[in-house]
This record gives sequence, structure tokens and C-alpha cells, in this order.
Amino acid sequence: MMMLRVTRQRGLSMVELLVALAISSFLILGITEIYIANKRNYVFQQSQANNQENTRFAEFTLNAWLNKAGYRRAPDQLLEDAFPVKPATTDCGAFAQGAVIADFKPAASTKEVGLCLRYQPAAATELDCQGNAIKKITGTKIDNPFVKTAPEELIVLAIKFVPDAELNKGSLQCKNVTGTAPAFEELLDGVADMRFEFATGEGDLFEKKLKTNPWADTAVGLVRAVRYSMLLSSRINQRDSDSKVYTDWVATVTDGTNKTRIETGDKKRIYQLSSSTQTLRNVMP
Repeated sequence: MMMLRVTRQRGLSMVELLVALAISSFLILGITEIYIANKRNYVFQQSQANNQENTRFAEFTLNAWLNKAGYRRAPDQLLEDAFPVKPATTDCGAFAQGAVIADFKPAASTKEVGLCLRYQPAAATELDCQGNAIKKITGTKIDNPFVKTAPEELIVLAIKFVPDAELNKGSLQCKNVTGTAPAFEELLDGVADMRFEFATGEGDLFEKKLKTNPWADTAVGLVRAVRYSMLLSSRINQRDSDSKVYTDWVATVTDGTNKTRIETGDKKRIYQLSSSTQTLRNVMP
């Protein structure tokens, strides 16, 4: 009787191993693509959320200070008496009589833009844009309502945009010119570019740049409204396609040096546009 020999297979054959490796490679590639896509989407959403948060903060801050421009504690005090002529300082141009907006004086060879505004403090405990207490005057009655404020008690703020070659490092800064703070303090970063425009009391004229004391010219009138536009930027390599916000903004930039700075600093960033027009209600007729 013939005996049958039974042979048992041990391990995997080369073909089975190659098939298993091929299947696992496809699975790993699929999972990796999903992970990369989700991470890219997360980074995009985070960058967009940061821009939106910066937009809300910038509008809230700028609108709050612009609404203070021209504030008078005593409503019966004439604008011309409440805001007398003030000579130019290192940061601000001269204020004409009755003017509450003046030109910002940028440092030499910089592309900084901004404005200066002034108002009467509502209370002695009021804080300036740097979070510091306002300068107190000996014997003042500032805590009493409807009391006219002395000229030396006026608060003058300088607000400026400081550009940077890295667009997400541009900043919005503020300084209490009449305070004791030694330098500007940063309010917000992530600002790629910014513009200020001004409307006078004559018609709907908006000027992109303040001329030398345009408010002192009776044919032009005092500044009655301020319009600002701000381009906020994320870090580099956050988008794949073109950005219409970016291309539309660059198309309207007229300054060659500034336009080159924005174009060369793009590097696939995500952008958000913020703009607002604020009527200076405290100086309206």
C-alpha cells in the first residue's frame, strides 16, 4: 500500500507578499492624501478665521476712536472754543481752530500712513489708546458733568500703519501724543496695507492724502468724515489659487515702491479686506 506524504506550506510566497505590499501602499497613499487635504483645509480655515478676527478688532478699535474725535463735555461749548489752534508736533501736523483731525507726520523714508485726532476726555478715569490713564490736571473738575474742559486737557492720539516686507507683520499702532508714553504701541498685526481718505464739509469730496492744513482753507472746510481701507494678510503658502481680494487691491495701488513691496511679498497668502466710513458726528453742523 502506497503511503501519501502530506506537505504543509510555511510562511508567505513572494507573490502573496508583493500583493499585500501593493494593497497596503494604496491604502497608505489614500490615507495620506486625506490627511494632507484635511490639514490644508484646517490651515486655510484658521488663517481665514484669524483675518476675520483681526478685521473685527480693527474696525471696533478704529471706529471707537474716530467716534471720540471732537467730543465735548459741555454741549453748549462752541467747536472753535473747545478746540483751539495747536502747533505741529513730532507726530502730528498743526490743528487749525475747530479742527479735530490733523495729518500724521511719518518718519523720513518710511511708507507709514495715519492720522491724528483730538477730543475732550469724558472722565478723569478714562484710558487712552495705549491703556494708560489720561494726564490729570491739578484742580480740574473733569469729573463734574457739563463742565468745559481746559485746552491743556485735550487728548491727542496719533494712529498709524507701519508696513513691513513680510505682509503679515505690518501693524496698526497708536500713541497718546499728550500722554507720558514714550513710543507707539502696537494694537494689531497682520496688516499688509492700509489707506486713509478724508471728506471735508464741502460736498462729498474725499482726499486720499491730507494736504497742508486743508481744513484751514474756508473753501475746502473742516474734515467731517474719515474712510479707511485695510488689507489683512495671513502667513505664506496658505492658498493654492489666485486671490481676487489681493489682485483688486494691487490694481489700485499707485505708489510704485509700495506696489512692489506688496507684489513681491504675496507668497500665496490669504487676504481679507476691511473698510469703513466714519462720519465725525461730534463736529457735524
